[in-house]
Amino acid sequence: MTAEPSPPFDFGAAVADVVRSIPPGHVMTYGDVAAALGSRASRAVGKVMAHEGADLPWWRVVRSGGHPPIRHEARALEHYRAEGTPLVQGASAWRLDLRRARWSPPPGDRQGEVPGDRQADATGDRQADATGVAEAGRASRPTAGDVGDADGYDPTDPGFPRDPF
Repeated sequence: MTAEPSPPFDFGAAVADVVRSIPPGHVMTYGDVAAALGSRASRAVGKVMAHEGADLPWWRVVRSGGHPPIRHEARALEHYRAEGTPLVQGASAWRLDLRRARWSPPPGDRQGEVPGDRQADATGDRQADATGVAEAGRASRPTAGDVGDADGYDPTDPGFPRDPF
């Protein structure tokens, strides 16, 4: 008996699913969206949003400092005010109050997780690593011996090319 290959993972569609799930009045950073997918590819999330984000609630994905997408500040502010998103007014500029506005998918919601990163056992509250060994309450990450090399470079992560320096 041969196992059927899993369909290829569509990172763009997974990003769109996560972004659509962000409730009004809340935000996620690019890194938060990537983490919800089991990735560290925040720049790849930004690229997806730049090319495919027009039909999504793009204003709900912000930079890590609480600032809206670059060159869309005025339009984003209209959305934030309409949705009641918490803002902080500084001396010369505003930003989002990430402490109050930040949102993350509920634990156990693996809607966009990269296939093969983690496997849930029958109870759903334990996770198995690549060797199939389950560990309760902790997500397993590949080690240098599993994927990539000793400096942590992971060739399967599209958002982290090797640093030339």
